[in-house]
Amino acid sequence: MEQTKQLQLLKELCEIDGVSGCEGKVAQWLKEHLPEDCTAHLDARGNLICEKKGKQTPKNKMMFAAHMDEVGFIITYIEESGLLRFDAVGGVDTRVVVGKPVRLESGKEGVVGAKPIHLQSADEREATLKYKDLYIDIGAKSREEAEKFVQQGDFATFRPQFVQMGNCICARALDDRIGCLLLLELLHEELPYDITVVFSAQEEIGGAAGNAAFAVKPDIAVAVDTNTAADVPGVAASKNVCALGKGPVLTFQDKGGFADRDLFRMAKEICKEQEIPYQIKNQVVGATDAAGMGKAAAGCRTLAMAVPTRYIHSPSCVFDPKDLEPTAKLLSAMVKRFGEM
Repeated sequence: MEQTKQLQLLKELCEIDGVSGCEGKVAQWLKEHLPEDCTAHLDARGNLICEKKGKQTPKNKMMFAAHMDEVGFIITYIEESGLLRFDAVGGVDTRVVVGKPVRLESGKEGVVGAKPIHLQSADEREATLKYKDLYIDIGAKSREEAEKFVQQGDFATFRPQFVQMGNCICARALDDRIGCLLLLELLHEELPYDITVVFSAQEEIGGAAGNAAFAVKPDIAVAVDTNTAADVPGVAASKNVCALGKGPVLTFQDKGGFADRDLFRMAKEICKEQEIPYQIKNQVVGATDAAGMGKAAAGCRTLAMAVPTRYIHSPSCVFDPKDLEPTAKLLSAMVKRFGEM
């Protein structure tokens, strides 16, 4: 796909609020953009399960998954003053939260506040703030006024942005709307083998992709996600996980488990044969939907691949669009190679 169109679709995806457990609008957008020869349905957990026929039925059933949800917040209490207490949905460092603009489910906008630094003690200034120290200010003067826009249990997200920043894009929710875009593109291709694509729910809080895998019963499952690139000052090359602009990231192990060794080897072979730039994740950190998919039903062989992205789980994720083409090329080649197994 031409990159300008790619980025326009990605912008639309990133602007949709889809905190874990509230991915319905993302699923609807994806469903509206599926090719006509693709069938799709939502399961009980909110996964969008899509079936695409290829020229042949492979010996090993293949499933590819990318999660629709993003990290965010949930409202836990409304103060008499109209300020909102909240907690994180997924892993969000409080240091990237204070002072940031947010948007409630109702569309009402607010900002995350904390005790002013001028009023903090020396010890407080040295300590990392906890969520109990934070609140969302929507400009309401009382609980009654706030309740016109929000209720306990409502979600909130970082306010959307999508900015061209040099050769990179800075946006909210790139984790994992990038993966969703790539799998949407894959479904639009003429494929050599049948595949199942799952746009999964709730990955940031434990994952629902395992439920989809239980229903699909794949032999091979590939998670398509983002990896936290730490190619920044103060991080040794051996610790930077991955880097922007160097192609898709292949994972041999993360906190969710091991990659299937044959699939990992074959993915590297594909890259070398087709001159696809790629990199190996050099830290055992994080986890993907591969963990849940691999454990579902009788289990399956799994692999995780990703697009390198800086500052994930923040309002300002950053990635290099030139990593999209080699990742898409690798995905297409995987369908052919894994289908021939």
